[in-house]
Amino acid sequence: MEIRAEKPEDLEAIRRVNVTAFGRESEADLVDQLRGTASRFSFVAVESEQIVGHIFFSPVAIEGEWEDSLFILGLAPIAVLPAHQRKGIGSALIQHSLEECARLGCKVIVVLGHPTYYPRFGFIPAKEKGLVCEYPVPNEAFMVLELEKGALEGYTGTVKYRSEFNQLE
Repeated sequence: MEIRAEKPEDLEAIRRVNVTAFGRESEADLVDQLRGTASRFSFVAVESEQIVGHIFFSPVAIEGEWEDSLFILGLAPIAVLPAHQRKGIGSALIQHSLEECARLGCKVIVVLGHPTYYPRFGFIPAKEKGLVCEYPVPNEAFMVLELEKGALEGYTGTVKYRSEFNQLE
């Protein structure tokens, strides 16, 4: 399996992965809308020359005490074709993309996800770092990972996703 940055010729396959994995078009539409955003990252998992997984990161903002220079991304969505799930593809996508995001200057990643899945990658409840999600979600489901140790020291606030996320059901 190869994990790499998306290419323009991947767009149709990425859309198919997201629609198939989620059983609806909302996440695929979100990715399409966010694709033109600056400072966004998109990676694919390729197996036998077929895109079987996709992960996307877009910039988020913190409303509260923080510096504009703090580069923070939100991980969403991540999708793997159902026939390829539970084979480590999602984990490999996350691990590879976190390393790439750090290499490209990102200091912090937030995710709204399953509280027993993301801690294996180092995510902790965001509340422990003084961050809360703009959406009414359980504290344990909104998590953060400092790619640079201590990046969030002294910062608190509400994490705001891009307005495109408001269209998700």
